[in-house]
Amino acid sequence: MKVVFIIPGVGDSFYCGNCMRDNLQASALQKQGHEVIIVPLYLPLNKHAFHTKSPIFFPATSYYLAQKLFKRITMPKWLERFTASDSMLKMASSLSGTTSAKGMEGMTLSMIHGDDPVFQKEVKRLLAWLSQDEKPDIIHLSSSLLIGIAKAIKNKMDTPVVCSLQDEEVWIDSMKEKYARRAWNSINENLRYVDRLVTTSKFYKKIAEERLPNAIDIEVVYPGVNLSNYTESEAHGTKVIGYYYRLNKDNGLHILARAFVNLKKKNTIPDLKLKIGGGYTDHDKQFVKEVRQILAPVMSDVEFQDDYSMTHHSAFYSSISVISVPLTFEEGVGLYLCEAFASGVPAVAPSTGSFPEIIGDAGLLYQPNTPDKLAEALEKLLNNQILYKETTSKAKERASQVYNHEVLAAQLQEIYKQTINND
Repeated sequence: MKVVFIIPGVGDSFYCGNCMRDNLQASALQKQGHEVIIVPLYLPLNKHAFHTKSPIFFPATSYYLAQKLFKRITMPKWLERFTASDSMLKMASSLSGTTSAKGMEGMTLSMIHGDDPVFQKEVKRLLAWLSQDEKPDIIHLSSSLLIGIAKAIKNKMDTPVVCSLQDEEVWIDSMKEKYARRAWNSINENLRYVDRLVTTSKFYKKIAEERLPNAIDIEVVYPGVNLSNYTESEAHGTKVIGYYYRLNKDNGLHILARAFVNLKKKNTIPDLKLKIGGGYTDHDKQFVKEVRQILAPVMSDVEFQDDYSMTHHSAFYSSISVISVPLTFEEGVGLYLCEAFASGVPAVAPSTGSFPEIIGDAGLLYQPNTPDKLAEALEKLLNNQILYKETTSKAKERASQVYNHEVLAAQLQEIYKQTINND
């Protein structure tokens, strides 16, 4: 089966949940012998674990400028070449990573509506490449924020389309209300061009059904990691708290930092350490500086990993004894949890979003999401060896039975076959 994944590039400088999900899906299918083609939008995928032979479509720099200035007239060829050049895209990659749609409402709505001339020009190039060079059996869109492409595919190609749903509301709800309303309405309308919908948790399935009345028969497909890439944590006999996600305020690193300082002051967990990784962008530098200031009194027991690559993941999890990412929002799935479980590392997380569903007995949940409550939960887990061993065992069990790349591939294969046969 030939599967095309159309995904947004984000610069590869930090742990991106949706990007990791796409990577896991593509890798799982490749392991089963399927031909998988990754088609990046906006920015290149320089450091991803998967590689692509596709050109970049909707290049961020030229597409943004065209949306702003050239909706009614043709963008000069020389300017289009310059703004879509490798050097300009490299610069955009270094500045990428905003979690707010402010200033990008036009691009967002263009990709959802799929109607304006700027979009039509670029999607025509994409469809020509797919039709002439790839001719896939099925096309999988990374997000409903790209659903305008599904509309174009259905109008020009006889290829079934699957679309993932995950955390769209984080982006859309950062827009002004009038733009957000238009975005949700357009996604809901354009769902008719999608053959199947998939999401990563029962929690997010409920969110999607509430936001999108036309979203029916959403299939829950949990993430699945290749267990052979992960080794048993070497830190089970030590006390190392790990944080592995993008270093920004939304992901709650400041909450963990304060909890760690509190625990070090109490000194009820001997030789406690904190290890932080996952990368960050220029947008996050001030926040990272503030976190370092919080941790200043205990910095001798803190390890920061400033660089980031998908190839670093397994080594990180094998060096920690518990994973804790105290998100300040409700996430569709915590992929870092699924990865940590593959190394037998249990979790401590707030009882919000998909965390109760994803973690189950493989860790501890707490509420409310404050430094004090987080510190209490970490202390409870790390100072109780019986509880710790039980959660470690449950983490391995969930990794093997639920968050396994073979389980993931089998589910995706079945969904694709049904979709192709019903098209």
